[in-house]
Amino acid sequence: MNFLCDHMLGTLAKWLRFLGNDVAYPGPLDDNELIAVSGREDRTLLTRDRELSGRTAGSVFVASDDLDAQLLQVLRHFKLQADLSMTRCSVCNAPLRGVEKAEIRGKVPDGVYERQEEFWRCASCGRIYWQGSHWQSMNARMRGIRERAEDSTA
Repeated sequence: MNFLCDHMLGTLAKWLRFLGNDVAYPGPLDDNELIAVSGREDRTLLTRDRELSGRTAGSVFVASDDLDAQLLQVLRHFKLQADLSMTRCSVCNAPLRGVEKAEIRGKVPDGVYERQEEFWRCASCGRIYWQGSHWQSMNARMRGIRERAEDSTA
């Protein structure tokens, strides 16, 4: 999915990127510019602004300020998978590419280099990713959200 998150949804944008979605998060823009970007880039606008969502066809008003509730709403609304992937940079949204371990030496902490076998680098900003303990915590969080998404009564 291609989304555009308004300025109030930065954390949601990051997590949707962790799920492999193309999510633009341009920072503070006025409503008319958000509408223009959404149309120009063929993105679904996700917003906490009820009035703005009412003026924009196909946009979604994100009802809660709680991240888990936001993720649950978006996953259910668009029937998205709640599986983490290493495909997009959580910072700049550019694609990630797998890199050979030898290319990462000296660019991550020594312990990380010794414990991890797979690494990814952002094609744009150069940020390096690996599936460390933070990944396990994120997976556990997404498992809980996935269970709630599958339970129509939650």
